[in-house]
Amino acid sequence: MRRRNFLTATGLGAGTLLGTAACGGGSQSGDDSGGKGIKVAYQQWGSGTVMKDYLTGVKAAYEKANAGKTMELQPIVASENDYYTKLQLMMRSPRTSPDIVYEDTFLINSDITAGYLQPLDSYLDEWEEWDQFQDVAKGAAKAADGKTYGVPDGTDTRALWYNKKLFAQAGLPETWTPGSWDDILTAARQIKAKLPNVTPINVYAGKAAGEAASMQGFEMIFYGTGSTLYDADKDKWNVGSSEFKDSLTFLKTLFDEKLAPDPTIALDAQVGTRVQEEFLPGSTLAMDLDGSWVSSTWLDTGGAPWKEWNDTMGQAPMPTRDGSGEGSISMSGGWTWAMTKNASNPEDAWKVISTLTSFENNLKYNINSAAVAVRKDVAADADYTGSNPTLEFFSSLVPVTQYRPQNTDYPRVSNEIQVAMEAVVTGQASVEDAAKAYDEAVKGIVGEDKTATL
Repeated sequence: MRRRNFLTATGLGAGTLLGTAACGGGSQSGDDSGGKGIKVAYQQWGSGTVMKDYLTGVKAAYEKANAGKTMELQPIVASENDYYTKLQLMMRSPRTSPDIVYEDTFLINSDITAGYLQPLDSYLDEWEEWDQFQDVAKGAAKAADGKTYGVPDGTDTRALWYNKKLFAQAGLPETWTPGSWDDILTAARQIKAKLPNVTPINVYAGKAAGEAASMQGFEMIFYGTGSTLYDADKDKWNVGSSEFKDSLTFLKTLFDEKLAPDPTIALDAQVGTRVQEEFLPGSTLAMDLDGSWVSSTWLDTGGAPWKEWNDTMGQAPMPTRDGSGEGSISMSGGWTWAMTKNASNPEDAWKVISTLTSFENNLKYNINSAAVAVRKDVAADADYTGSNPTLEFFSSLVPVTQYRPQNTDYPRVSNEIQVAMEAVVTGQASVEDAAKAYDEAVKGIVGEDKTATL
């Protein structure tokens, strides 16, 4: 999961779109001109309008270049988990299904199993630009059946953002590289003691934050123990894990000692927006375990422009539990543009997807969203490499990054991670009880024969 801001239409001329379709925006109009329109569904959440503005510009250029064809934007106004649910409900019926959907890679396999998506291989085989996409990005959009169901538009890494000025006020170094979980706790406790009106650290936790809690929160901690949720070679899910309990204990410590936001804030669906648009710019939050894209919120095209962000915010790798292994850990994900099974005009739908992920449009997207590029030509482009001062840091984490299980059961397991986190941070369950409930839930989802203590 990751919350995104999208590039504006500035500089996106009709010339980019001549001879090919592209997705467009505005409010729902229902004017698909006798079946010639392409409907595109995406998530709209928070105060940012960058994606809407971008798609509106593409719509205008597309309709000007393709007489008689229209684009219909279908914004789904919902938090992360609600977006996934609503999107899946829409895709069930030809009557309500969009043609193209913005699909988180962790849902690819489960949505294929449900029959919501169709493979793109016949189009990709003829698309010369597919060779520009890095193999790891291609793999993220490939299903268990070996077919590809989406074209990625970028990837990401995760790390600690920290306020250098608050660190200095608390007597901590402005250039900070924690070497263990204990180092994070030490810094958080010092901030709490020295700056009582500042929340030391945010770690997403609970069901309201959705995949942000599972991935940015728990998995960034858990994978730092050297353990894993799922062993693909053995086809086994990890239960009865002491590392799972250690990770919940670390999280519990943050909340028990009031080093993290109050649960009324942490468990609110707006927490991600508030962290990025209110707490960090307002210097009321010292550390945030979050993604590479966060600074896109503070750009002129973002939801909360903040000119001083680069002078104020530093970045540090998330350390492993005790500094062992590679010493640091990251998680990577990404989103794709996918074609639904019920697409009314697959040829035009493909033209939309290939345009959204073309070099020129992907370059603009990656610059404005602070994404880690998945196209080799974009990654090498001087405009991209010079676009954001954090780009080099977040790209450097790729060698230590981990990926969520490419498994149809993962979305349901992820939900159980969120349940366990929420139970612990609210005090509704002990670490032991929350971990036990998680283990039983996983066994119920995948079958006890597909579980083991790894």
